[in-house]
Amino acid sequence: MIIHTEEEVKEIHERFEDLLDHCTHIQKPDDLSLIRKAFHFANEAHKDMRRKAGQPYIVHPIAVSKIVAAEIGLGSKSIIAALLHDVVEDTEYTLEDIRYNFGDKIATIIDGLTKIAGVFDKKSTIQVENFRKLLLTLSDDVRVILIKIADRLDNMRTLDALSRNKQLKIAGETSFLFAPLAHRLGLYSIKTELEDLALKYQDPKIYNDILRKIKDSEKTRQLFINKFSLPIIEKLNEHTIRYDISGRPKSIYSIYTKMEAKKVKFEEIYDLFAIRVVFEPNPSIPEKVQCWNIYSLITDIYMPKPERIRDWVSTPKANGYESLHGTVMGPNGKWVEVQIRTTRMNDIAERGFAAHWKYKSNGVGESELDKWIKKIRELLDAPNPDALEFIDEFKLNLFSSEIMVFTPKGTIITLPANATVIDFAYEIHTEVGNKAIGAKVNQKLVPLNHALSSGDQVEVLTSESQRTQREWLDFAFTAKARTSIKSALKDENKLRIQAGKKILEEKLREINLHPNSRILKKLLDGYEVENKDYLYSRIGGGLLSLDNMKKILKKNTKNKWIRYWELTYNKNVQKSKKPEEKPQEIKELPLDPGKPLIIREGIDEPGKNYRIAKCCNPIPGDDIVGYKSPNETIIVHSTKCPTATKLMSSHGELIVSAKWTKHKILSFLAGIRIKGIDKIGIANSITSVISLDLNANIRKIAIESHDGIFEGSIELYVHDTKHLNNLIMNLFKINGVVSVDRIENIQE
Repeated sequence: MIIHTEEEVKEIHERFEDLLDHCTHIQKPDDLSLIRKAFHFANEAHKDMRRKAGQPYIVHPIAVSKIVAAEIGLGSKSIIAALLHDVVEDTEYTLEDIRYNFGDKIATIIDGLTKIAGVFDKKSTIQVENFRKLLLTLSDDVRVILIKIADRLDNMRTLDALSRNKQLKIAGETSFLFAPLAHRLGLYSIKTELEDLALKYQDPKIYNDILRKIKDSEKTRQLFINKFSLPIIEKLNEHTIRYDISGRPKSIYSIYTKMEAKKVKFEEIYDLFAIRVVFEPNPSIPEKVQCWNIYSLITDIYMPKPERIRDWVSTPKANGYESLHGTVMGPNGKWVEVQIRTTRMNDIAERGFAAHWKYKSNGVGESELDKWIKKIRELLDAPNPDALEFIDEFKLNLFSSEIMVFTPKGTIITLPANATVIDFAYEIHTEVGNKAIGAKVNQKLVPLNHALSSGDQVEVLTSESQRTQREWLDFAFTAKARTSIKSALKDENKLRIQAGKKILEEKLREINLHPNSRILKKLLDGYEVENKDYLYSRIGGGLLSLDNMKKILKKNTKNKWIRYWELTYNKNVQKSKKPEEKPQEIKELPLDPGKPLIIREGIDEPGKNYRIAKCCNPIPGDDIVGYKSPNETIIVHSTKCPTATKLMSSHGELIVSAKWTKHKILSFLAGIRIKGIDKIGIANSITSVISLDLNANIRKIAIESHDGIFEGSIELYVHDTKHLNNLIMNLFKINGVVSVDRIENIQE
């Protein structure tokens, strides 16, 4: 039995009183009384439990409830459910106890949370299938998902107490699914924090480096923001607008993704922060008009960049996000992003779904978020037997940028960026997609693989003779289109199999034979097909003629000379074997799940039970993680590798921590990309630095020059990341070299 100390009891009650202080939007005495009752109930239920860090377990439900109340803005039922969310899962109390003490609605939410408790649990081996169950709760009661996201946020904030491999597993799940889900539900602040925390544990070196640089540049940044904002403040005051203006740095994760995408350093990211103007609107003037008026006032002061306007006040994002974004040229020749929104828009942007419902009475018609939740239900109603494929396709539509296109009658259709005509066709109707042969985009004839852009007007052309094509999967982007295509192909294949089976049976009857295993075996060998369904499908599809069937059935299954050779070979093998000979056993290196896998010097030593992943090709010095494959081999990935992130999310129980031993004996293949000003002897200078100064062997080098600029890629062998970084720094010193970057996915 665990006994709490006086200090712990005091801390628990202080944390709960702090929670009540953040429940300012809850005024009814009965609601507050029920929240207190839930706290005492949960505190009693968890009295014998502690967290990994050693704290009383009850601090976790209190923290989750505070996120639900203060950061998402949900009501009393959600706060009570958050306090009780682990009671049924982790203690002796039942759902009936919850229903008796707190009513049916709270019990229903707790039931939803309990059912999905195993979704990302360390013991779960079918995480993806459970994720489907989690999504099903979206259309039943979205509060279940919101509390689950709050639960994950508190877990991420307290991740230090767990082992390295558990940190990687949870961080991988968070970046792969929880952050995109928070984004789609409009929880922008939570999404940003989840991404930053995931990066902190997946790549602590990069996270800390960017964090330090943000802090180091804080004073300079604040001076610039003040200088930039002053004329705007004067202008807004002049027009008696009530506003709040602030400048905030971009998130660490967003800076990191820009650095990776553009292959630039921190110092080269020009939009490290954004200026936000949040104003109280005049009720007698449309909010959209007021946003544009403020934008006009700002562009009277600073020159705008027209191609960088993002108008989400006219067409809000699917998660309800509304804001007007523009980029203007500020002091000292720096581009600055300005975000303009009302207090209502800002509330929705920060708190998402809860605020969306709060303001719904002011809106007209069905919201984009409601439409999206309906789409989720459609996706779930078409179950995919391949769970990992389902999660890929769901995520594809979860976190992608969006475009707005129009039907011929002017109806707006929202699609993910990179969507094609075939995606649009299936968005209209499944049958339109199945019969599509092309389209007119802005009155111009285009094929089905034509990529759409915002503002396009699309008219799909169909034909009754058209049939679904497997090639469409190569350019179908949305989950709805891909699921529909696969379903149609599956149905067509079933029909071909039935038709082929009937044709074969009729042909066999003509020669007084009935299908049996011996006959089918001869036909499979004779027609060189893998199985009977594939045989039937080819016959039914007209791709295989049965004209020579009699000839095949008369033949022996194998050529007599092949059979003679096999028999002779087997006899000779038996003669040559010595009775005492036994295959040499190779003992695997033992794997202790409690300790990191050590990646040793001898990459090819006997008994090695790991291999280096080709997708990311990590080298000593990189942060790495191991994945236990079905054949028991550990595949070693870089923690930054997208494949590793996906595996940590979908197969967390098979993830093991790993680390390198320090050595200088072996060399590992690495790649660099180099760019600069072309001049005589530049290639010689590059190879000299690599081969002579740093003693690295070059495997492959390719350098091209055009218009006075050279670009090249080099594959070479290095000992570790330190060796590679020294090499990159020395290449930078060559006169004319502008950039040198590591290439991650070099293949052996």
